[in-house]
Amino acid sequence: MNTSFERCENTKVEWLTPPNLVLKLGEFDLDPCIPIDAPFLHAKNNFTIIDDGLSKDWFGRVYLNPPYGRGMELWLEKLKFHGNGIALIFARTETKCFFEHIWNNADAILFVKGRIRFYHISGIQAGTPGAPSVFVAYGKENALALKNSGIIGRYLELKS
Repeated sequence: MNTSFERCENTKVEWLTPPNLVLKLGEFDLDPCIPIDAPFLHAKNNFTIIDDGLSKDWFGRVYLNPPYGRGMELWLEKLKFHGNGIALIFARTETKCFFEHIWNNADAILFVKGRIRFYHISGIQAGTPGAPSVFVAYGKENALALKNSGIIGRYLELKS
C-alpha cells in the first residue's frame, strides 16, 4: 500500500485528525476540507472536495487539516487571511510554506509531543507518520484554546 506521508504523488492526501484531539480545542464552525463520507466530523459545517472549500467563503471558527501534498500552502494561506482558526500540519519548520504562512502570521503554535496516529477515511486508525505535527492558531482566542487544550507538547506564542 502506497500511503507515505512524505511524498506528494501517488499517495493518500486525506488523513483525519483523531476526534479526541479536536474536542480539546473547542467547537468549530467550519471544516473546509473534510473527506466525502468521513467517519466523523470536526465542525458544525463542512465542505468536501465536491464543494471545493478553497473557492468558498469561510466563516466563523475554522478547523483545518489540509490535504497533504502539493497545494497545502493554498489552504494555509486562506486560513491566514481568514484569521480565525486552527490548522494541523506537519512541523516542517524550515519550509517556504512555514515561513510564509506561519512564523510571521500565526498567533501561536503547539508542537505535539510524539507522533499523532491519524485515521484513514475508512475510520480505521493508521500508523504514525514520518514527521511530527504542529497545531497552528490564527487569532488570539485560538491561541488561548491551544494553550489551554491539555494536548501534550510545546506551546509557543508568536505574537504578543
